Amino acid sequence: MLVVTRHVVRAAEQEAFREAAEAACEVLQRQPGCRAVQVARAIDDATVYLLVSSWKDVGSYRRALSNFDVKMAAVPVLASASDEVSAFEVLSARTPAGHEVNESDLAPDADTAGPA
Repeated sequence: MLVVTRHVVRAAEQEAFREAAEAACEVLQRQPGCRAVQVARAIDDATVYLLVSSWKDVGSYRRALSNFDVKMAAVPVLASASDEVSAFEVLSARTPAGHEVNESDLAPDADTAGPA
């Protein structure tokens, strides 16, 4: 699964944000099931950042969020994200090693079920 959070960071806060994001990446990378973590900045708008992490599965990501070090370092950064969807299941991936196709884990009524 992929987790992509978008952050709009004012110029005066960028250095502090990047330091906090690096600390978040460090603790997230140590969690079981974390495959990679990246901090990226938009090339067309220097105030927009992404924190992108790749996980073995949704359970690994959710368990990582309950880790004390993650709560201290990563959750404050994640909390500054724009209010939009951030967790995605990978349905198809191509790498030099080959092509992987995954079945969706979403329930057939996932887009209609939930709180009213």
